Amino acid sequence: MQEEVIRVDGLSHRFDDLIAVDNVSFRVHSGEVFSFLGPNGAGKSTVINVLTTLLPIQEGEVVIAGRDLRREPDRIREAIGIVFQEVTLDRDMTVAETLEFHGRLYGLPRAERRERVDELVTLVELEAKRDVLIKYLSGGMKRRLEIARGLMTRPTVLFLDEPTIGLDPQTRSRMWDYLRGVNKEGTTIFLTTHYMDEADQLSNRIAIMDNGRIITEGRPYQLKNALGQDLIYLETDDNGRTQTVLGTQPSVTGVRRKGAAGLLVTISEDGTRILPRLLETLRLDGVTVTGINMKKPSMDDVFMHHTGREIRDEGPESFGAVRSRRR
Repeated sequence: MQEEVIRVDGLSHRFDDLIAVDNVSFRVHSGEVFSFLGPNGAGKSTVINVLTTLLPIQEGEVVIAGRDLRREPDRIREAIGIVFQEVTLDRDMTVAETLEFHGRLYGLPRAERRERVDELVTLVELEAKRDVLIKYLSGGMKRRLEIARGLMTRPTVLFLDEPTIGLDPQTRSRMWDYLRGVNKEGTTIFLTTHYMDEADQLSNRIAIMDNGRIITEGRPYQLKNALGQDLIYLETDDNGRTQTVLGTQPSVTGVRRKGAAGLLVTISEDGTRILPRLLETLRLDGVTVTGINMKKPSMDDVFMHHTGREIRDEGPESFGAVRSRRR
């Protein structure tokens, strides 16, 4: 059985009469990549702010790396690394100076600091930029340096807030490779991301939060398979009638509106086999299909299914942004 590196039980947090987090519980196991997703205002930023000691714990219990958050916040800070969404580097320091300074802040001995600087500039492929000022680095290089800085103290858990936001696809792909390498060395990663493909590709498990609570949790393939074998997107001349007709079909597990003119149909069978039958049923009932598309479920579909929104419509939300909702 995997060791629990993060245990959260009954966590609740409010701002005056506004409840941001409502009795949330979850586990993160050692060596996992655990992704935390949710629309803006869902409460995920408040949860993470509490876990990283940026907000005080109000109700519930949190244990990170064997340390109780309420009694030992300082020890927890020593056990975690954080990479914020916003760049927090001193542009007038070099790559090596940035890592060296961070090590000094955490009291690492001089010999260990130098060893870690050498290891990390190699890990994130910044050897050639070791003595270059931050202001001359590209966006991707800065993100890689921030990850290196977060790893300087060999944290048990590395919290990453939108680590690839604003990067081009090629740089994002390379960043995924770095994160896989970090995780392979034994560092547990707690990730929030605006990119569903990123969560899908990197995560061992994903939790989706909405309205202050975790509404679903599981491995990416489990969450996608729960929607059915295929998804069918339909546009018709009578969507209301289509919902009624398809809702009576035994292989249809759900029909809901998607966008201004479409319907999303979830099915429990192979779509290539059932689609002709569904179209014929609609035709016999006098419904004209004007558009059709079929695909396998994605994490975007999982997010939409559970929250009723597409995450791309939400925009990113940083760790430091305190959001709340009215109960």
